Amino acid sequence: MKRVHYTDCYLMNPQHPVTVNIIGAGGTGSQVLTCMARLDVTLRALGHPGLFVTLYDPDIVTEANIGRQLFGPMDLGLNKAQCLVTRINNFFGNDWKAEARLYPSVLKEVKRDEIANITITCTDNIKSRLDLWNVLGKVPASSYTDNNTPLYWLDFGNTQISGQVVLGTVPKKIRQPTSTLYETVGSLKVITRFVKYARVKEEDSGPSCSLAEALEKQDLFINSTLAQLGCNILWKMFRNGMIEHHGLYLNLNTMKVNPIVV
Repeated sequence: MKRVHYTDCYLMNPQHPVTVNIIGAGGTGSQVLTCMARLDVTLRALGHPGLFVTLYDPDIVTEANIGRQLFGPMDLGLNKAQCLVTRINNFFGNDWKAEARLYPSVLKEVKRDEIANITITCTDNIKSRLDLWNVLGKVPASSYTDNNTPLYWLDFGNTQISGQVVLGTVPKKIRQPTSTLYETVGSLKVITRFVKYARVKEEDSGPSCSLAEALEKQDLFINSTLAQLGCNILWKMFRNGMIEHHGLYLNLNTMKVNPIVV
């Protein structure tokens, strides 16, 4: 029997726009934000309230970011999050929010309205993921679901020519309907449980000084390819109300994509 995960019912018929936090506005985050804008437009056209996105990143645009990330020469010196959100708001007519800072790393520093239904991480270090789970994993369970209830965590990670996307459930289990057609799966592992980061030795390569140097660390289209494939998982969640895969592995050298079944 095929295994599936049914989307939390709140996301299918919310009273308010579904809240999304994107952490990181670099190579992947800038691409993901654009995908979220397209998803928002499509959902609203289908009668759904759409999305409300907040983008977090304290960094400014440098020469090395132009070309591989979605920034141009006129953006130099500007905060990445503010630059991207302003552009998206002007283009799509949204009122999304930019935060020129890091997302809080401990729960007591997080305001209630800073917790979103879906959190998307597009960062380049392990610590940020461990810190995030230290927050999301400790949010008290609630008897009801609203726009400040954490439900899913979608993580993007990559090396120069390969990467992975993993969608996990924040609550221990998302309530699933009874099905005679499928084996339902209520719990999806988040990235910090999927990968034993505590055993991984992290090396900080530092910022790149030029686009050529940046391309030695990450290939030109690895971020945009991952963004498209990963955001397609969210699209299927909203469009079909269920997913058969909650992640994938990508290798641009071999042109192979291996899905992660639920």
